[in-house]
Amino acid sequence: QVQLVESGGGLVQAGGSLRLACVASVSIASMIVLAWYRQPPGKQREWVATFTHLGVINYADSVKGRFAISRDNVKNTWYLQMGSLKPEDTAVYYCVCTSSIGQSWGRGIQVTVSS
Repeated sequence: QVQLVESGGGLVQAGGSLRLACVASVSIASMIVLAWYRQPPGKQREWVATFTHLGVINYADSVKGRFAISRDNVKNTWYLQMGSLKPEDTAVYYCVCTSSIGQSWGRGIQVTVSS
């Protein structure tokens, strides 16, 4: 099973930036999809962004223009650069990878945006 570890979360003021990183225990070069999800307090988990093996990138409307997903196959790491953060971005963020074998999730990392 693929182990995923997120880092880079924390507390930031509204309008600020954070960069999340997700390191995988295996090569990500052949992963079909690399993604980020989040779960705001008291709400259901929601999709944030994806980066497919074909180079297609998609974002949820709520983060489009503010967040950017990227990857570094050499470091087996993908990132979520978050800018112009809003209090409603407060959530536990999860990285997810999908391969031909299955899907793996990180444990999640807290991001808190203060107003």
